[in-house]
Amino acid sequence: QHPAEPADVDVEGILKGIHRLSEGASGSIPAQIMASGVAVPWAVEAQRILAEEWNVKADVWSATSWNELRREAVQCEEHNLLHPEEEQRVPYVTRKLSGAQGPFVAVSDWMRSVPDQIARWVPGTYQSLGADGFGFADTRGAARRFFHIDAQSIVVAVLTELAKEGKVDRSVLKQAIDRYQLLDASAADPGVAGGDA
Repeated sequence: QHPAEPADVDVEGILKGIHRLSEGASGSIPAQIMASGVAVPWAVEAQRILAEEWNVKADVWSATSWNELRREAVQCEEHNLLHPEEEQRVPYVTRKLSGAQGPFVAVSDWMRSVPDQIARWVPGTYQSLGADGFGFADTRGAARRFFHIDAQSIVVAVLTELAKEGKVDRSVLKQAIDRYQLLDASAADPGVAGGDA
């Protein structure tokens, strides 16, 4: 079921390729999660885990079209190339994310190359997660774990980027990997964040 349309829905963002779905409710360490399609519920679950277990306040952004974001950014660059005397255009994705703090982790059930399309225009540290290759698993939950695109893997990716920036201790990464059993694909819970159906 689709949720009801929020009263303050960002129609422009939806049409242009990205809008903030939810702001982090608690936590003191800022981060950003960008997700598309079926990955959005995994991102929302990661947002909850980050707040409750790791003191990270992560905003979740819904990327309605990685392609559209790239297309518009390339058009901006082409205009700037051919019109150096005019005010230089800034890509929509850059403007939209300009006030967002912390590293950006993008997740999709497409190959990483899909969210990687916009990496150069994201104003901050950027990491993408995706389903590259074939699923060596018997359930969707196990496939998400295999590709490290489930909620717990998103949590570890965010913590990894925060550790690179010195905002969390690197020892936290091992704790998280052990807690969520990321080294064991069979430990994936098919009922988490979207189920197996």
